[in-house]
Amino acid sequence: MVPWNSVMAVDDDLDILLAFKDVLEMEGYAVVLARGGREALELLRAGVRPAVILLDLMMPDINGWDFRERQVADASLASLPVVVVSGQGVSERDVARLGVDGYLKKPVDLDQLLRTVARYVRPRPSQPQHA
Repeated sequence: MVPWNSVMAVDDDLDILLAFKDVLEMEGYAVVLARGGREALELLRAGVRPAVILLDLMMPDINGWDFRERQVADASLASLPVVVVSGQGVSERDVARLGVDGYLKKPVDLDQLLRTVARYVRPRPSQPQHA
């Protein structure tokens, strides 16, 4: 079961997904990967509820704009925070029209990525807590 306190990264570039996963897991975050908008929607509709979604816009199956339109139209998914992660000719104004919670430009600065994720997700404790 995917913890509620996780990050979902959505991108068609496997190298980017794996880089996000490595960096975020090293910082103690649980990470769910989706290789495109379609897979992300399937995971969400199956019950995955991340604390934040890192969303690429340029994807071949269901792009970020279509994903966002479908997400907002589904009352059970509409409130999930989304941070767009893109770099291909996308202006901040374009991103603002999506009604998302943030925007990170590729190539992503890792400190900025971690600061952004920390606003939504608590890292897992590194040591088990004993009473």
